[in-house]
Amino acid sequence: MRLILSRKGFDTSCGGCPSPILPDGRMVSLPIPDGRSPIRYADIRWGAGDLGAVVADLTRGHVAPSHPAHLDPDLRREGLPRCPGWRPLFGQTGAAQGHLRRSGVGPGDLFLFFGLYREAARAEGRLRWAARAPQRHVLWGWLQVDAVLPLAQPDVAPGWARYHPHCSRPPEAADTLYVARERLALPGLAEGALRGAGVFAHLDRRLVLTAPDAARPTEWLLPHWFHPREGRPPLTYHADPARWARSAEGARLRAAPRGQEFVFDMEGVPEAVPWLGALLSGG
Repeated sequence: MRLILSRKGFDTSCGGCPSPILPDGRMVSLPIPDGRSPIRYADIRWGAGDLGAVVADLTRGHVAPSHPAHLDPDLRREGLPRCPGWRPLFGQTGAAQGHLRRSGVGPGDLFLFFGLYREAARAEGRLRWAARAPQRHVLWGWLQVDAVLPLAQPDVAPGWARYHPHCSRPPEAADTLYVARERLALPGLAEGALRGAGVFAHLDRRLVLTAPDAARPTEWLLPHWFHPREGRPPLTYHADPARWARSAEGARLRAAPRGQEFVFDMEGVPEAVPWLGALLSGG
């Protein structure tokens, strides 16, 4: 089984700012702008409203509620009106999809999505960034793969998925859609106890990848078992031993500043499954 740490959502290069952590601790993953998408920020339901006002406030109007949004991964049933049979989806293409394919990612493997986050506050009825709040990499959602659909093949996407940004445009050669399992399947967990995909609604310290004492978001603190061991493939894009250090708290990693998909093979790492079970139970 493979675990994929997958970078998704707003950051300083795509969208121009982090995604927000609201004053009550709720996390909002903002999908990146995409001029080819049929979905607009104002279409995406969130709480009692939509994401249009959130992006307009935090970007100071640079991203308007009417701007098209790349809603991917799409993990929340309540985010849009759904056709019968809908399941959470994630699309990938280009070099990032090539990396997933070469790494053997397929049914049963688990994506953990992370993004750049910062605390926000309300001032005069609008969202603004909290003063001196740091930027951090935080896990915000998950998806366990049930099916892998190569979109370059004709009519491979089911009808209920046609709204998705990767299905609503002419497919690229590598365009691929990952469909979520209905229920999570992990060794040692009761079958059907947890959803196959979802979001972490509130911030929890276990979701924060960035080390507490970090000077920048890419300085991570991970569980000990992530540290490279002889005879086991390291987290992809992080094979250089100079990136890693051991500490009493865990494995410290200087994470790659760019790149979307970091794959970790959990074969022979029994500690990983209880950690995932505890993490996802909180979701």
